[in-house]
Amino acid sequence: MKVAIFSTKSYDRKFFTAANTQHQHQLTFLDPKLDQHTAMLAKDATAVCIFVNDEVHKDTLTALASQGVSLIALRSAGYNNVDIEAAKNLGIKLVRVPAYSSYAVAEHTVGLILTLNRKLHRAYNCVREGNFSLEGLLGFDLHGRTIGIIGTGRIGTVTAKIMTGFGCKVIAYDPYYNPHCEAIGVQYMELAQLFSQSDIITLHCPLTSENYHLINQETIAQMKPHVMLINTSRGALIDTDAMITALKSCQIGALGLDVYEQESALFFEDRSNRILQDDTFARLMTFPNVMITGHQAFFTEDAMQAIAAVTLAQILHHSQ
Repeated sequence: MKVAIFSTKSYDRKFFTAANTQHQHQLTFLDPKLDQHTAMLAKDATAVCIFVNDEVHKDTLTALASQGVSLIALRSAGYNNVDIEAAKNLGIKLVRVPAYSSYAVAEHTVGLILTLNRKLHRAYNCVREGNFSLEGLLGFDLHGRTIGIIGTGRIGTVTAKIMTGFGCKVIAYDPYYNPHCEAIGVQYMELAQLFSQSDIITLHCPLTSENYHLINQETIAQMKPHVMLINTSRGALIDTDAMITALKSCQIGALGLDVYEQESALFFEDRSNRILQDDTFARLMTFPNVMITGHQAFFTEDAMQAIAAVTLAQILHHSQ
């Protein structure tokens, strides 16, 4: 099958080319992200492969369908960037990677927690400059702390297991209880209870219309003062303006983000020689207790191999 792969980087070419030896698709790697203006680049392709910042709205889907595209494969678990109803009406099939490496994202989550708690990013820079003072680098023991996990799918469950190993009390919220979490002692409760009891809150849920800006001025007020918040899921789960206000008042004690609600204009590109036009992002970066990693959570060799292999297998299966 002819497959046009949008938003490709060198690592996409590497892993998709390797995985394709088993499938023999005709792959065309395209640097631009997919939108209604670049859809024409998929000419002659039967399937397109997209990533999280590709904009697959009704106009984009209509353009793709007019060129004979019948299948869209997302090399991600999330699909909030796709107009599913429009795709259905146009007869375009959608497939995604339901799971690629739960450990990659969960381990990155724990890395953010450890870094922010023990100020590792600040300590590293201080020592490089010959500053060996310990002022401002005080952390706390994770052992005995309460970790609130919102979303206990594969990634949330792995995170729960890791944090249990640290000796933390793990509580969780999810509309659907996971018996694997319950088996390791995770206690489920309502969101308001989780907010009020957690020392650290970490988000592991998809973005839906119901949980858009789940973390907002009202819910932040329900949290413990100086709570640590981690988001490796979807940027728009957090109202960034409300978060900045909470950081300024110290209601939020530390913030670790691998995602950002306006990330499509920033992430995955080298913008080091440009003036950033996003004032909100720039304000976030001024806080010493904020760490933003820019979609590195999934970026391990194991995860990338799995994403490529599963995506191409999905395309083959649904093209038959």
